[in-house]
Amino acid sequence: MSAPGWLLAAAAVALVASLPYWLPKSVVALRVRIFARVNGEEGISAPGREVPAEEFRQVYGHPAANGRSRGAALSDLFWYWLSPGPEVHQEHLEPGPRYDDVARTTRHILAGPSRAEWTELVGRCTGRVLDELGGDERVHRVRLRDLMMPVWAEVYHEVVFREPCPRPVRDLIVGNADDVVSALKCTRLRHMDRRTRLTAYLRERLAHDPPPVPLPALLTEPERAYYLQGTFFNTAVVQMSEAMAHLLLALATHQDVQERLTSTDGDYLDHVVDETLQHFPLFGVAHRITTAEIPRAGRPAIPSGSVLLFNYPEYQRSGTTEAERFDPDRWLSKDTRPTASIPFGVTANRPCPARGFAVLTMRVAAEEVLRRFRLESAVEHTRSLPNRGPCLLVPRTDPRRPRLRLAAMRLADHWANVPRSLTQLVLGTYMVWDARRQGLCRRYFAESSGGPSPSVVGSR
Repeated sequence: MSAPGWLLAAAAVALVASLPYWLPKSVVALRVRIFARVNGEEGISAPGREVPAEEFRQVYGHPAANGRSRGAALSDLFWYWLSPGPEVHQEHLEPGPRYDDVARTTRHILAGPSRAEWTELVGRCTGRVLDELGGDERVHRVRLRDLMMPVWAEVYHEVVFREPCPRPVRDLIVGNADDVVSALKCTRLRHMDRRTRLTAYLRERLAHDPPPVPLPALLTEPERAYYLQGTFFNTAVVQMSEAMAHLLLALATHQDVQERLTSTDGDYLDHVVDETLQHFPLFGVAHRITTAEIPRAGRPAIPSGSVLLFNYPEYQRSGTTEAERFDPDRWLSKDTRPTASIPFGVTANRPCPARGFAVLTMRVAAEEVLRRFRLESAVEHTRSLPNRGPCLLVPRTDPRRPRLRLAAMRLADHWANVPRSLTQLVLGTYMVWDARRQGLCRRYFAESSGGPSPSVVGSR
């Protein structure tokens, strides 16, 4: 081969070998630009130029920052991902009697178990799912989000219906939740048949054997099924599975932290949970629509009808020194504790209903896993977790580190990121376009107000 031929071949090899280092990041940047272009340029970022970090809580908690869906093009996308039943999803209902009725019911259902009952329930469900792995004597390769999802499907079924979850019903709940979160992360398109099977089960169940807590009186029978599906068997299952995957993966990739847990009291695990939620907040960007002007001292007022985009990761990084370092010790003192930390939202604006017991239940589930296994992983850990958290569960009786398997895992994850990022670009672009085309949110409010608005007509 001639010298130019060798050079071209070497350049081609170098380009291919370097793909995992630059292509995924480039694709993510391109995807963000495409999403903004397709979805429209709207919104005031917080923190950002117009709403700095020091005003984040004040603006987020203002009574006028209470619109949820109506009036934001971004709502079409979230309604699309959360179908069926986004119009009665607690997080997307507009303020008013229906929202108050739904939120009150959710609090009533979650208040049923005592702390001792939550502890027993989560420990029992986690243990049962771990038993299905087939023993604690060998190494298991798992994806942590997939491992944890059946746990929370069982937990929330029992919380709602006050009885253990049958395996076929658990499969329906997991199928629904997995489909929602995979679409949200743009790794798969929606499969509505998986979701409607759960809806059909819930409608049948409510018709013949409803839960002991009365469901929202202002919702119709079909809407009550959608309410349970969206609030408990979608959002609750997805968020707790993601939270546990982040916690366990953080332990697997920080062996010093994991080893320290064996020689400290339970408070240290709580600090690990806090640090995990600081690095990997479950919310990305929460949008709110202002229903009145928000005045501010020394700055222009935020007009009514503005779409506020509250960026949780960006805000939490703003109040942390050495934000990239995973350090649970920063939570030991009020002097080092992050000042910008809102893992469950702000109290004045729809905080997470699980905020009172989420850390407790995460700790119980983690303790059950750590009692049986040592966690080992070598994959990239990002907030979006599109790889679902590959991890090795190593028996406690085995002191050896699986170095060869970890090296293979690192290499496989490294290269899997290339086709995965391209898949996310293609599927994400399509879903944003399809959501805008269908206009679920805009059509819903146009029909409820007596006729389509010009923006709805233009999107058809």
